[in-house]
Amino acid sequence: MSRQQLQRWLAGAVISGVAAVCLLYPLPGHAQQEEMSRKVKSKVSPTYPELARRMSISGVVKVQVVVAPNGSVKSTKVVGGHPLLVNAAVDAVKKWRFDAASEETTGVVEFKFDPNVATQ
Repeated sequence: MSRQQLQRWLAGAVISGVAAVCLLYPLPGHAQQEEMSRKVKSKVSPTYPELARRMSISGVVKVQVVVAPNGSVKSTKVVGGHPLLVNAAVDAVKKWRFDAASEETTGVVEFKFDPNVATQ
């Protein structure tokens, strides 16, 4: 294989690898995530995990929430965030209550965790 053929092969491999990564990990802004449109009647703040606080881990956790017509949280799915923070966010949002509606709705709720802030 000549040097030129090797360079072409490597370039093709790199381009294929980048394409595969883009398919596996969509770029921000391209995901179909809709902000929660229903009004929240009551919120519960997440409890900052002590291990995450000691390690000074901060970040945003995004949770997709399906809200039943009666306003209770029917299901959740984590769509982003640090593994040490996601359980606290999910536990909190499951306790939220929304205004009643004629049908279930889906949206994304974000929780910001900062170990330097006393309350979340």
